[in-house]
Amino acid sequence: MPRERVTILGSTGSIGVNTLDVLARQHDRFEVHALTARSNVERLAEQCLEHRPAVAVMVDPEAGAALRDLLARAGSRTEVRVGAPALAAVAAAPEVEIVMAAIVGGAGLLPTLAAAEAGKRLLLANKEALVMSGALLIDAVARSGARLLPVDSEHNAIFQCLPAGYRCADPVHPHGVQQIWLTASGGPFRERLLETFHSITPDEACAHPNWDMGRKISVDSATMMNKGLEVIEARWLFALEADAIRVVLHPQSIVHSMVAYADGSVLAQLGQPDMRTPIAHALAWPGRMASGVDALDLLSVGRLDFAEPSPERFPCLGLAYRALAAGGTATTVLNAANEVAVAAFLEGKIPFTAIARVIDDALSAIPVEPADSLERILALDARARDYAWESVAGAAAEP
Repeated sequence: MPRERVTILGSTGSIGVNTLDVLARQHDRFEVHALTARSNVERLAEQCLEHRPAVAVMVDPEAGAALRDLLARAGSRTEVRVGAPALAAVAAAPEVEIVMAAIVGGAGLLPTLAAAEAGKRLLLANKEALVMSGALLIDAVARSGARLLPVDSEHNAIFQCLPAGYRCADPVHPHGVQQIWLTASGGPFRERLLETFHSITPDEACAHPNWDMGRKISVDSATMMNKGLEVIEARWLFALEADAIRVVLHPQSIVHSMVAYADGSVLAQLGQPDMRTPIAHALAWPGRMASGVDALDLLSVGRLDFAEPSPERFPCLGLAYRALAAGGTATTVLNAANEVAVAAFLEGKIPFTAIARVIDDALSAIPVEPADSLERILALDARARDYAWESVAGAAAEP
């Protein structure tokens, strides 16, 4: 039986690294065709030498030249391509069956769309693609016959709790689903005194108690914007209205999400807080395969706690629901402003508490437009980023 070929968009990030770990355990089933990164030359070179992809793509031209030189000196036969158009090309390559979309942020939109339009089995870890352009991506999947499988642990958990044969983007209400519950750890500041939030440092915000993630996603978890983006993603993946999507704090990160049915049943997916589980599930679907994750021992866990998230502690979650209710390009603006605000915080330009203010300013200032074309979405994305940087400058000037 021929091996399935896999392209990983964003192979040097946390999801990409975990995907390669899973694939390395399944040599007889999968073959790595292409790996991509923005500028991490050393890690991508190591991955190419170990996994021997046919193609490597580096978005940054200087980094691409450095990678090409490194691999040539090592005797690697991997072809190095450079630039953003090359991302879309490897995502849509006819020889590839599976595309893992793991680029963080809006940069992942175009190659993810390219994979959808090419009818790939699309393993979606880039939630921003749906946040920015949900209808466009879902329409592309429907037109091409692509198979969309969620990799975020929460959405993958929901998918596992839905009836066999369910396809993402189909309405779940005909299946008797009344509500879905997205669980959230609450991040590192779930119990921190609110009056100390102004002094939170980037390193503190990136110290997630349960998950090993990149710095941007870790900050999103600390503000719970990550959960807000997941609410928007769930709206598109499962064709639900906002009032049917609920967020609940669960500090142990053992229950990854839940589905409530009309008969009173609530189905939950449980497991270790390890991204290799949803990655292996999506790769092997509709079957199962080993992921390298240890079995869950509930006796050692001992207890599972749940609580309502505080709007005062996590204002970014409310901003996400607000953008979802506004519709159109509001979620594009939300995502763009958040990326700018998080970058500014990580660079020490604004305090942690200003992240929500920058996003709120952008949502209030930029009128909502129909999200009916890629050109409009990209234009609003750029406009929101410009406005957010102006807002950052104002926040930085405050005493």
